[in-house]
Amino acid sequence: MEGLRLDEAMNDLTILATGLYGLPMPNPDGAPIRLVVPWTYGLNSIKSIVKIELVDKQPNTFWKTTNPKEYGFYSNVNPNHPHPRWLQVSERRIGELNHRPTLMFNGYSAQVAHLYEGMDLDLQY
Repeated sequence: MEGLRLDEAMNDLTILATGLYGLPMPNPDGAPIRLVVPWTYGLNSIKSIVKIELVDKQPNTFWKTTNPKEYGFYSNVNPNHPHPRWLQVSERRIGELNHRPTLMFNGYSAQVAHLYEGMDLDLQY
């Protein structure tokens, strides 16, 4: 189980994808439908949607329950929040040899930073 707040789910960047590269979504990538939340770590982009529930309290998520020191509810890409096992200040993209600085919210700050205004993103990660 994973979770999003309603304002995150309604953001223009949040996508329920039914295909990939112009073809129907393949089974290994979450067929028939997959949630894509591009400013969070991939673990928050749910691959297998069984049901969608609206709840009045923050649900326990799989990753937060499994290892709360490593993954918080939001799972936002935040290079300023240290992961217990590796640095997050830089990344290496597929097909590139060199590391580049990791951008806050995966480079989507202009579109999503307002969703987290007033939150301590080091505590609520």
